[in-house]
Amino acid sequence: MPSATKDSTILKIAVEMLNAPDKVPQLIEFDQSQPLSSIIQLLCKPWGRPDPDNYALQFSESNNQNYITEKNRNEIKNGSVLRLEQSPAKTVQDILSKINSGNENDQTTALSKLSTLSSDLTFALEFINKKGLTLIIHNIESGKFKGPSLKFALITFVELMDHGNISWDILENQFINKVASFVSNQSSTQDPRIIQSCLSILENIVLNSSGKNLHVEKEITIPSLISHLQNPYQDSIIQQNAIALLNAIFSKADVNKRKANAATLSSKQVRNVIYENLIGASEFSKNVSKEALGTELAHQLYVLQTLTLGLLEPKMRQRADTQEQESQEKIKELRKIAFDNDNNSLEVTTRHQLNNSTRDYKKLGFKCEIDPIKDFNEVPPGILALDCMLYFARNYSEDYRKIVLENSRAVEHECPFGKTSIELVKLLCDILHIGEPPSEQGQTYHPLFFTHDHPFEELFCICIALLNKTWKEMRATSEDFMKVLSVVREQINRALSASPKGFDKFRQRINQLTYAEITQIWQQERTNREVWESHARPIVELKEKITPEIIELIQQQRLGVLVGGTRFKKYSSRGQRIKDKFWFVRLSPNHKVLHYGDCDEKSTPSLEELGNKLAVSDIKCVVMGKDCPHMKDLRGRKVTPHLAFSLILKSAEESLDFVAPDEQIFDYWTDGINALLKEKMTSRCFENDLETLLSMDIKVRLLDAEGIDIPQDPPQIPEEPDDYDFYYDNN
Repeated sequence: MPSATKDSTILKIAVEMLNAPDKVPQLIEFDQSQPLSSIIQLLCKPWGRPDPDNYALQFSESNNQNYITEKNRNEIKNGSVLRLEQSPAKTVQDILSKINSGNENDQTTALSKLSTLSSDLTFALEFINKKGLTLIIHNIESGKFKGPSLKFALITFVELMDHGNISWDILENQFINKVASFVSNQSSTQDPRIIQSCLSILENIVLNSSGKNLHVEKEITIPSLISHLQNPYQDSIIQQNAIALLNAIFSKADVNKRKANAATLSSKQVRNVIYENLIGASEFSKNVSKEALGTELAHQLYVLQTLTLGLLEPKMRQRADTQEQESQEKIKELRKIAFDNDNNSLEVTTRHQLNNSTRDYKKLGFKCEIDPIKDFNEVPPGILALDCMLYFARNYSEDYRKIVLENSRAVEHECPFGKTSIELVKLLCDILHIGEPPSEQGQTYHPLFFTHDHPFEELFCICIALLNKTWKEMRATSEDFMKVLSVVREQINRALSASPKGFDKFRQRINQLTYAEITQIWQQERTNREVWESHARPIVELKEKITPEIIELIQQQRLGVLVGGTRFKKYSSRGQRIKDKFWFVRLSPNHKVLHYGDCDEKSTPSLEELGNKLAVSDIKCVVMGKDCPHMKDLRGRKVTPHLAFSLILKSAEESLDFVAPDEQIFDYWTDGINALLKEKMTSRCFENDLETLLSMDIKVRLLDAEGIDIPQDPPQIPEEPDDYDFYYDNN
């Protein structure tokens, strides 16, 4: 009788032969302890195949058709249906033969098959080793491939390079020119898949090659990329790839080139194209970034916004120079617009300049009244604050004069324009993360920034008026300055979180968020998340008693999340994110096996659809952040390491590597894995949930004690009586 260990290595599966309907599928016992070559030899014999070396097994799932190797054979499970197919080496030989000498139809058929198989790493390495990639590159740049053949060749090239085994530096300018011509040529209609692939190729060349970005910049213009946002196919992949290439060129360009690109992008014509084709179409969507657009397109718009606003960083980091004439002239112009109603009156202007400059600068709210330029020595916001103040004075002169006049009259409730403007610009830079590189996970962008030539300055103009309005509502004095700023920060954040489509919508929303409204919101939120923070011994002892129950409840919730499963973005072996590729992981209901496999952006695969398995008992531990194997080398990568975690296996130096889409998913999964491994949950989310649930439970238990002061120490127990002969009256 076979042992239990022997039985665990034997799987019952079915094997069919591809393109051979006359061959009846075989039902076999697949012994994981036997070499694959022996199993293939046994399969070939009943089907009359004398050359087993030319065959290999493949998975047959819709989302997994990879060749089975000694490394991935453990992914086979009971009841699987496998296919016997030509081996990678034989398939590569046949495909190369048809590409080199076949007729047009044979060539197209071979390239179509190649474009599908190239996503399999085993096949890709075989094809590359046989000089297949070199052949594809040569035939693309020479123009030999046309029509469908060109489409499949470009798809193949993208798939082969996505594995990360070949450097993008191998490409010559002739190949880049050819690929760029398909993007720039608007005179003839191209297959959408050709445009998709070419845009993706150019983006990777810009980001991953050594110096080739300059050549791509010469061959591709911004107008040609913007035109693809208006593509007649309404193809979102083309749109997101066009924006991605635009971002890549933008991020690699020097400062002067970035400014020129930004000027083009901020022009009304280009802004309208971006807004109307990508943002405005989702007028009725509450969450524009995630519902109306795909996650990748939302990410690319976020990156474009971040790079554009990043051009403000040099001024934000630049201290004002007392000797610099331009800044001095700007300060003088601020004073002139505020106090000289007749700007053509030389007499009035001269009088102010000679006699009243100190008094006027005090009215303008500068801290250094004698030399106001010193107020702009703090970085951030540097001279960016001066530019915003002047923009407000020039474009909203009446509002500017009104604010200055009102605050120059009152002393006790003075809201100094200069000081508040500098602090407000600093606050806006912090809220919008100006100066920080784009996050790999970021998707939050603000539609209103795509509706104006000077969005940051316009935002400042609305917010400086709001600050003065809030100051009055709070009846604030100079001692309340930081308190007012905290309220204004809340008003701005909440107004932006509503994703207003334009500055008028933003102004309308932020004016609704009065100080009274913000106070009410804060009070409600405090009530909702209030934690019982009493140090009384009865409460402490009650907490200690019910804490294990709460922890068990949190563990059940975390495991429920794992059973429900999560979609993660996919990364290559070098740790670079692969666009539009995702994988899904979920825990079996009995909490013993993790199932995972590839999926698309919107699907939620069932356990049966996930071809890979990992037993929980095989997991040694979970590591996080920079301790993860795929986070060891972060040079030149934008991955956020604090969202990374890895499952380290017991059997070998292997791991299952993740990058969570956000902090909540990261906390839920790391807590859930620790719960499975009987380890302590340590995430910040766990601590918050524990405190919240403890607070709620204690409040419910103490409802009967409402209004009763709980003493710090329990009441003293009275002394025992001399005897227990108590009088009892039957009447």
